[in-house]
Amino acid sequence: AGLSASAKMNVLDLDVVMKNTKGMPYVRFPHQSHTLWLDCSNCHPAPFLSKAGTNPVTMSEIFRDKYCGMCHDRVAFITFFSCNRCHSVPQDASLPAR
Repeated sequence: AGLSASAKMNVLDLDVVMKNTKGMPYVRFPHQSHTLWLDCSNCHPAPFLSKAGTNPVTMSEIFRDKYCGMCHDRVAFITFFSCNRCHSVPQDASLPAR
């Protein structure tokens, strides 16, 4: 969590499903796998605002090193060849109400 031995990790078990995917399956963002090793401040408030619907994430922006692209294609898996790692929720799937 930090350089101090007393720092605590803030692991968040929350999936966010992004539905602005046109004909592709929806994107499931798993907070838990990210917050197991990253502090929330790595992503919030920049590049992601913490309010649903306020981040205009697109693949073209990701390929321009914005949003997810700040890490993916660099220190995390390559997005261009791994579509199904993120686009993993069928559009006809029933999702829990949020």
